[in-house]
Amino acid sequence: MSGESYAPRVNPWLVAVAVILPTFIEVLDTTVVSVALANIAGNLAATISQATWIQTGYLISNAIVLPASAWFSALFGRKRFLLVCIGIFTLASLACGAAPNLPFLIFASIVQGAGGGALQPISQAVLMESFPPAKRGAAMAAYVLGVVLAPVLGPVVGGWLTENYSWRWIFYINIPCGLAAMWMIQQFVFDPEYIRNAKRGRIDALGFLVLAIWLGTLQTVLNKGQDEDWFNSHFICWLSAISVIAFAAFVVREFWTREPLANLRVFADRNFVCSTILISMVFFLLYGIMNLQPIMSGGLMGYTSYISGLAQAPRGLGMLTLTPLVGLLTGKVDNRLLIGPGMVLIAIASLLMGNFNLDMSSCAFFWPNFIQGMGMALTTVPLMTVALATIRNEQMGNATGLFALARNLAGSIGIAVAIAMQSRGALRHQAYLVGHLTPYDLPYQAAVHTGQTLLAPAMGAAQAEPGALGAIYKALLLHSNMLAFADEFRCLALLCFLSVPLVLVFKKTQARKDLMLH
Repeated sequence: MSGESYAPRVNPWLVAVAVILPTFIEVLDTTVVSVALANIAGNLAATISQATWIQTGYLISNAIVLPASAWFSALFGRKRFLLVCIGIFTLASLACGAAPNLPFLIFASIVQGAGGGALQPISQAVLMESFPPAKRGAAMAAYVLGVVLAPVLGPVVGGWLTENYSWRWIFYINIPCGLAAMWMIQQFVFDPEYIRNAKRGRIDALGFLVLAIWLGTLQTVLNKGQDEDWFNSHFICWLSAISVIAFAAFVVREFWTREPLANLRVFADRNFVCSTILISMVFFLLYGIMNLQPIMSGGLMGYTSYISGLAQAPRGLGMLTLTPLVGLLTGKVDNRLLIGPGMVLIAIASLLMGNFNLDMSSCAFFWPNFIQGMGMALTTVPLMTVALATIRNEQMGNATGLFALARNLAGSIGIAVAIAMQSRGALRHQAYLVGHLTPYDLPYQAAVHTGQTLLAPAMGAAQAEPGALGAIYKALLLHSNMLAFADEFRCLALLCFLSVPLVLVFKKTQARKDLMLH
């Protein structure tokens, strides 16, 4: 229907609230479980390693649905499909909270991820269409509060609920939010004419199959790689080979078939591909740091899961400080002038985290996380806007699905790489520091003597020396782990700095007067 523009039947901000709420709870669930894994494992008589499959199952099913969301929207109608997805997500959340054992919880989590997979791309597409071009920056600023603040608040909410109530409540809180979202979408969201008149083609079953194999094997590799010693394991090598072959088959299939599951030709748009690369780098770094900080503060500094979550709260405060301003500026100034400084701020924050040490107070977390939050606000809002600025309306759902897929995959990879680098870095520093624990090292002799003197009255002379040696070795492990964390924060900063020149590749875009349907 070329030449027509879509205008919502109600105030677009009511539409925004209706689609942002389910997006918020869906993204929140990607991180809220992480702080409760130990409690879940203990309550359901499982190991933590087994409990991690709750997250893995969720991420696998979530990622598989993302590229197919545009096709399902065309088949069932976008509003109807959105309501069904929220209903599935809400019922699966109830099942997760009531799970009697771990296998049931993993299955319910997989269903929950499938229901939540389409919420991000559909919500973003509805949001972009409901606002005129001049106000899309403000709309995307509101959307970012749901997409980026949710994983920041997840550890805080999960830690508080787990410590004060039960891990089951991290799933139960989704139920009232899901019901409220369904009511609002029923009242305020309507399908535009081009969605109602869209051709209902056949699903690309083969494309969907190879997509599922690719993402399923990739997520398993990322989840189990560190435990299996990565490519020293035949299991990981075989899964990696299958994942690469399935990815290649998916790309070939989507370019070959006449009705692809995900139209990869959207990557021919320079702004879209550059935005996808940069948002992937941002989420790679964000999810890596969000998983490293709780491990560091809880494992090395003795913080509870709730306090560890609070230590990351300044990141959200930094976002709240700049997001309204960025929403007003997006579309009025060259977006490159926002994205570039935002990437620099994120890199500077990561560099400051490289100065973390065992003697610092909890206040030392404030400024690095606050600065990173400001960088996230400057970066994510313009990137999401620029990515879709030159995308046709009928490709909006397809583009947002691929954009969200890249973002989520980057986050998963960031978690896996961060944990692997930290573990191996700790071993490297431990091997170096152990070289100084010799009878010929004067500080070592002094430390052993001091330890024996302090422990002898409590343990006796015979046990004082082994006790002193044990305390010294424990201190060595703490310091080697802390040095590994600092190294990784600096590496992430370097990657972010190296990504900044990509901003110059963007084409400068102008706001369109309407959304043209082709």
